[in-house]
Amino acid sequence: MSKIQERRSFLKTLAFGLGAMAISDLEPAFAKKTPARKLKIGHTCITWGTFPPKNGQDDTTLGPALTDISAQGFWSFETFPEVLDNWDQRGLLTPFIAKYGVPLRSGYITGNLVDPSKRKDEIARITQLCKVVQKYEGTYIVLAPNGVKRETYNFQEHRADIISALNDYAAVITDMGFKTGLHQHTGTCIESRDEVYAVMGAVNTKNLRFAPDVGQLQKGGADAAQVVKDFLPLVTHMHLKDYKGWQHYSGYCPLGMGTVDIPAILDMVEGAGQNPDVMVELDPSLKDGPMSPLETVKATKAYLEKLGYKFRT
Repeated sequence: MSKIQERRSFLKTLAFGLGAMAISDLEPAFAKKTPARKLKIGHTCITWGTFPPKNGQDDTTLGPALTDISAQGFWSFETFPEVLDNWDQRGLLTPFIAKYGVPLRSGYITGNLVDPSKRKDEIARITQLCKVVQKYEGTYIVLAPNGVKRETYNFQEHRADIISALNDYAAVITDMGFKTGLHQHTGTCIESRDEVYAVMGAVNTKNLRFAPDVGQLQKGGADAAQVVKDFLPLVTHMHLKDYKGWQHYSGYCPLGMGTVDIPAILDMVEGAGQNPDVMVELDPSLKDGPMSPLETVKATKAYLEKLGYKFRT
């Protein structure tokens, strides 16, 4: 099957699924009302390939990302502070955000957690990145672990350093007026369910809360909904992502097409009444994906609307 045929087949399947969902939803709609939804869901920018610029190159993807995020009515956006700084240094970020009318909510920062010799420099770097987010009125710092070679990595050997580093970084971040939370990630020093529980059970949760990526949890072999339930009082931010383990989008997919129990997770965080930041995220698959970034955003939005979520008009 050619890529064009694959794309058409995928879109046809998606349209059929959404149509079937709409029909099947009619009967329950007469029996009960959709619960009121309070969360105002945003979107991260990596779907468009927005990552920290390398080799001095200027980022060119933030424009398409904010164009689509704004047009589809998502309430806010998240990106890397390095991207913001790149645009800010050129004097372009303020008019850019004003043009699209979608506010910055959070910045994603990776910190080295396993090497104490880098701690001082990391604190200085994280502080500087936070200042960029602060300048543009972001309120949350997503704190992610550094990558490791998982095949030779021994979590227990680094456990004490990881906890110490997270406590130090979180103290600096919260002193600047932000909220922050641990964002576990595949391929890093905090990936598995047991590693998450070991860390969150030991860090100072007065400063460091939990900012899970539910798709990453599922990909790592955990029941994402159960992990969210276990740490619900600490969940202040979330990457809302689905996972199906196929060849596109690093195994992820638009919401409602994978194995993550998205409705249960959203019901839990809505019911807890803490109003965490929720950011839809889907990894990029720009060259051979069956859907364009905008098509994935539209599919996810349609799914969330079925669950009762509203978007900006």
